[in-house]
Amino acid sequence: MAQSVLGGVFTPAGTSLALNRVGYGAMQLTGQMAWGPPRDREASLAVVREAVRLGINHIDTSDYYGPHIANEIIREALHPYPKELVIATKVGARRGPDKSWPAALSKKELTDAVHDNLSNLGLDALDVVNLRVGNSFGPSDESIAKPLSVLADLQAKGLIKHIGLSNVSRRQFAEGRAIAKIVCVQNHYNLAFRKDDALIDELSKQGIAFVPFFPVGGFRPLRSPILDQAAASVGATTRQVALAWLLQRSPNILIIAGTSSVAHLHENFQTAALKLPVETVAQLNEIAASAPEKRAGEPSISR
Repeated sequence: MAQSVLGGVFTPAGTSLALNRVGYGAMQLTGQMAWGPPRDREASLAVVREAVRLGINHIDTSDYYGPHIANEIIREALHPYPKELVIATKVGARRGPDKSWPAALSKKELTDAVHDNLSNLGLDALDVVNLRVGNSFGPSDESIAKPLSVLADLQAKGLIKHIGLSNVSRRQFAEGRAIAKIVCVQNHYNLAFRKDDALIDELSKQGIAFVPFFPVGGFRPLRSPILDQAAASVGATTRQVALAWLLQRSPNILIIAGTSSVAHLHENFQTAALKLPVETVAQLNEIAASAPEKRAGEPSISR
């Protein structure tokens, strides 16, 4: 497959992971708010299979999507997995009966979560496990030493190949690097919400992947006259432009936009071939300066 079609390949420093920069996020394989079964299970299976057929080799998931359902669908659709497929999952939260996302960072909770992911995905070892901390409003900046040490121990036992961090501050990232080798950071970031600009540049220099969640604005899509004008000028959708901006923002950014529709999957995939003119990028960069922080940054649920 041509790298140019997939927006290029990024290999985190010190790994053999050749990740096509356009990946797939599995949250929408489940019901609304990542709870319960999807309305059309066959459609969810078809999306996952089509993603791999297109050449996407990087799927982001978690056993707390559903819970369990996203991983079960991925396994049903793809197991035995293609050799080049990388599945990244998250631990550090669970689902309450009220569909809430309470933290689950004790040694037992993290260990159980890793084993649940292994079982439901049908794997002997997980390619990437992201430690998810903080809350729905962002990083809390508390120490992550204890929970990260649990994952490091499970990595030493061969259950985890690589470790990442999710929803973390720059201080937490620095703390984490002293405990384990970190291959990726997954934080909230998009055209309008750019608190991690400095962190992205730092990670790029170190060869560490940055994986933005809510890349097109979360459960309330990005809305801006500037974005509308940019999309019209290049003959693309606003979603495609927002994703293309991310790909051009830094070479270490990986896209994991999710969908439950094959048509939308193709739309996301085509983003990799969209090259935004310099003047268009400059105009899009103005969105963050004019976007109210609360509107730009408030996700409806946790990742």
